[in-house]
Amino acid sequence: MIVDLTDDEARRALPEKWGAVDPDVIPAWVAEMDYAIAPAITEALTRAVSDGVTGYPRSETGGGLGTAFAGFAQRRYGMDVDPDQVIPVVDVTAGVRLALDVLSEPGPLVLPMPAYSPHLDMAAICGRERMDLVVEPGAARADLALDQLDALFARGARTLLLTQPHNPWGRVFSRAELEGVRDVVTKHGARVISDEIHAPLVLPGAEHVSYLDIDGTADHAVAVVSTSKAFNTAGLRCAQIITNQEGTRDRLVNVPGARNDSWSSLGVAAAVAAYTEGDTWLDDLVNRLDEQRALLKALLDEHFPAARMRPLEATYLAWIDLREYGHDDPAAQALAKGRVRVAPGHDYQPGLTGHIRLNIATSPDRLCEIVRRLAVALGPVSG
Repeated sequence: MIVDLTDDEARRALPEKWGAVDPDVIPAWVAEMDYAIAPAITEALTRAVSDGVTGYPRSETGGGLGTAFAGFAQRRYGMDVDPDQVIPVVDVTAGVRLALDVLSEPGPLVLPMPAYSPHLDMAAICGRERMDLVVEPGAARADLALDQLDALFARGARTLLLTQPHNPWGRVFSRAELEGVRDVVTKHGARVISDEIHAPLVLPGAEHVSYLDIDGTADHAVAVVSTSKAFNTAGLRCAQIITNQEGTRDRLVNVPGARNDSWSSLGVAAAVAAYTEGDTWLDDLVNRLDEQRALLKALLDEHFPAARMRPLEATYLAWIDLREYGHDDPAAQALAKGRVRVAPGHDYQPGLTGHIRLNIATSPDRLCEIVRRLAVALGPVSG
């Protein structure tokens, strides 16, 4: 069911990813997939436009969107969600900002690093200090250092912004790891905002556990979710905040309307279709990404034997350490000499050298060409 877009189709469908590069450049940077959207979403949007559904969405929790997500969460993760605890927002970043503004006490925000680049500015936007929980670039596995997290809360931090599954690491945190986070957070009476946008994209060998599915988190946490990454619907502007406590929900719902940017009626239609009719397509997508993961490993073994890539457990975004090849900014080198655009590591951790984030959600032939061009651009191991 996964249909690869041609170059021309991708330029029409993905104006940011493909339109921001010259015609001779292959884009593998922003988190969008080079695949046609699920037929169920196309059909739902066609019906909605035919019916003239272009007005304001209903300002409600639950409803069809809440019911659709609750069913999806139960089927995909075994997670019980009360539909009335599903709050629509315009996108995940806006949902994180809303939760931070409304729910969190004044005080610094802890951000595991490297981090999704828009999150780097979240603390400043909300008038807070950012405290970085840095994962050593050379570590074989990206684990959260709970002792460091404890120290940051002891220094006054009040909120942890957790991205899980993680972008750009590609990590899926286990239940035991999340329980460890909970224990540190509750020790300090702090809060967690869990960005779970990539949850549907957990690959074989791993399992998504929502932070809200950990005992003892309902009073201090929310999760923020969306179909935008798993179903390629970012332009439709509809995400959801999930709560497990009525008081938390009410605090988020009862803010002035201007605090929660209006989401899209068409986004709601697409999300409901994805959550209710998209399972088979999503299963095929996960299978494709699993194949792409294996292909990337083989290509790196062939062309970049000195590269280091942590196991890709989720997402279609590979985090690759290319420091052995001697380029501080391999992404710039790749664009200039290989005509392929990848995301530079310093976008996710300021000052970090030698890393790239590579989007593998494309055709096998394109992925082969991307890595071939990278090899030409970066050359052999330095020294």
